[in-house]
Amino acid sequence: MYYQSNTAAALQFPYMAMSSEELTALYCRLSRDDELQGDSNSIVNQKKILEKYAREHGYSNFKFYVDDGISGTTFNRPGFQQMIADIEAGLVKRVIIKDMSRFGRDYLQVGMYTEIMFPEHDIHFIAVNDGVDSTQGDNEFTALPQYHQ
Repeated sequence: MYYQSNTAAALQFPYMAMSSEELTALYCRLSRDDELQGDSNSIVNQKKILEKYAREHGYSNFKFYVDDGISGTTFNRPGFQQMIADIEAGLVKRVIIKDMSRFGRDYLQVGMYTEIMFPEHDIHFIAVNDGVDSTQGDNEFTALPQYHQ
């Protein structure tokens, strides 16, 4: 399972910030194809965005779940599966991603997690750049058309 590498850049981001608060999952994914598009979706960049958002919103107890070099068309990703296992174990109360494309490219599977599984486990779901926040009521995905590209 890949959560955090030992590279100098990765060490700037803690594996988990400890506190007595509920755990927030910060999920990052980068496929091999994404790497060709430059640094905007890099794991380091995603971590910066997610950690900044988490800290600004008072979510100090967080854990990074990372899948580097794995396509979003599959949900059989080690970091993703560990996050789901932690949700099912009742450890995680919130999931934050940079944008919906980082979560996955199969909109039916994405919907199964975000519209069925997460509500069943009382998970607060946030996609920072897409303005998705499950506590805002109008949680239908305005970002779904991007999956048809």
